[in-house]
Amino acid sequence: MDAGKIQAAGEGGDYRLKFTGDVRLTLCNSLDQFLEEMFDDDHFRSVVIDLTQTEGIDSTSLGLLAKLSVQAKKRFDYVPTIVSSNPDITRILLSMGFDRVFDIVEEANIKSTPLKEIVCEACSEHVVKGHVLSAHRTLMDLNEKNKETFSELVKSLEGK
Repeated sequence: MDAGKIQAAGEGGDYRLKFTGDVRLTLCNSLDQFLEEMFDDDHFRSVVIDLTQTEGIDSTSLGLLAKLSVQAKKRFDYVPTIVSSNPDITRILLSMGFDRVFDIVEEANIKSTPLKEIVCEACSEHVVKGHVLSAHRTLMDLNEKNKETFSELVKSLEGK
């Protein structure tokens, strides 16, 4: 699998995220910062997440996407779209309950705005742990299956 990268673009309140390769925990801090900047945009209107070139994605990254959807609904009453043409990735999304918080489509007419890579920033173990914990709590809130799947990990991270 190719090393993961996340690219993003935003224009006129319309945002696009593209996940490529094997997207893992190491990108979570940079992605979280981008999402905060996106939601601080007074002109925010939409966000499309392109997973058509995603080969793999870990649960922390999925949790950050779930957080994106929860915040978009809460702040803007908006449901984001995920474009996924890979049956394995789509199966993961559905098993996590993403169809309840995203519009999931196989293809979409996506603006060709130039994408810029979200650069992975080094962060402390404490910060990474916080992102992992927050991401998995968000996943647990999506459905009972996720709650069962991630409860031990969350307890462990909380030190219980």
